[in-house]
Amino acid sequence: MRIAIVTGASSGMGREFVKQISENYRHLDEIWVISRNQRRLENLKMEFGEKIVPVKLDLRKKAEQKKLQERLGRFSPSIKILVNAAGTGQIGPFEGLPLDVQRSTTRLNCEALMTVTYLCMPYMRPRSRIIQMASAAAFVPQPEFAVYAASKAYVLSFSRALGSELKERGITVTAVCPGPVDTPFFRGAEKYHRMPEFKKSSMAEPALVVCQAIRDAACGRELSVYGGNIKLLRLGCKLLPHSLIISATKWLEKQA
Repeated sequence: MRIAIVTGASSGMGREFVKQISENYRHLDEIWVISRNQRRLENLKMEFGEKIVPVKLDLRKKAEQKKLQERLGRFSPSIKILVNAAGTGQIGPFEGLPLDVQRSTTRLNCEALMTVTYLCMPYMRPRSRIIQMASAAAFVPQPEFAVYAASKAYVLSFSRALGSELKERGITVTAVCPGPVDTPFFRGAEKYHRMPEFKKSSMAEPALVVCQAIRDAACGRELSVYGGNIKLLRLGCKLLPHSLIISATKWLEKQA
């Protein structure tokens, strides 16, 4: 049984991955869609067809991770595509955000992503693809988005190292590093603090980011960066001191 697995599938980038995978990879037998929201998962099945298999899990919890491990053992699928799109984060000063919120960010963005990848590895074969949702926030530390940015730096570093390890097995790993994307994620991220206006003005469309990510993964690229401005940011983060970039970001925020 050939399958794709998409975490964070009920909304935002995850939902867009489900849509485009279902349209472009018709040879798959099933697409397992993972989220905490059963109703939205069922809606995916209604919208995208019978190949969609809802799997209600909260991947921050070890007991729920165990359920995924047991399900994989029971069906022993051939995983052709794994998309780790589940993620969370809050904007605001580190001390101004609740500790539980910060812990939830690292549990989901780092630990759960790593765990799901580990559990899926035995079921992947040559030409399987792993797509990890990182962020342009991975390129440079971000005050007032500190834990989120650090968690995405983890995803980027982990993905690159894993891709090197898996190269001889013919399995590719692609880290997706967009800037702000127009999804419910950023509306939720503003619960404690507003997003800077210069970020809001440069939001990308989810469909375009996902389309490029799928294309880059198919080409075996280790990185997928959408948009000329984000590609310039990546170059700047390579060439300039991070302290200078952080100062420039603070200046832009004050101009809003």
